[in-house]
Amino acid sequence: MKPADAAPRPERTLDEAMPGEPGRAEMIARMIRVDQAGEYGAARIYAGQLAVLGRTRAAPALRRMAEQEQRHLDEFNRMMIERRVRPTALQPLWHIAGFALGAATAMLGEKAAMACTVAIEDTIDEHYRRQAARLGESEPALKDAIEEFREDELEHRSIALEHGAKDTPGYAPLTFAIRNASRLAIWLSERF
Repeated sequence: MKPADAAPRPERTLDEAMPGEPGRAEMIARMIRVDQAGEYGAARIYAGQLAVLGRTRAAPALRRMAEQEQRHLDEFNRMMIERRVRPTALQPLWHIAGFALGAATAMLGEKAAMACTVAIEDTIDEHYRRQAARLGESEPALKDAIEEFREDELEHRSIALEHGAKDTPGYAPLTFAIRNASRLAIWLSERF
């Protein structure tokens, strides 16, 4: 057990891989694959939310966030083609699951849809921070994109909080479930 005041372990860079870990090229491919899958899933979540909340007070904010997610997705799609990275085999699942999660949280109300955004953006913030640290200075274009998109994701989280996400009945269990589902989706998309 770690002492409470122990500093967190710094993330190893790509050049500091442990024996048995994938090589540098595979790690970069995994990063691009999982990030493309995540942005695809986010676009589908917003599509589901807008299908339900498209004429509500929250619609302009949802549309703006959806547009940014689409820009992120377009960039990762470009990187996948440029670097010949295959998409995750789970893309059909994320197509359905993303829309379903967006629509389901929207059916619970605007605040629940925003709680979904908070949970996902918390997870993506953590994920992108780890990736940027792992890249070090070895992949400046990829790292710059990840850091730029992370800032957008943090803005989405702030917007969701301003729209009353924390006032959602059952906020803690809802966001706990979405965070853990997002972490599982990240793990699976990197590998499959």
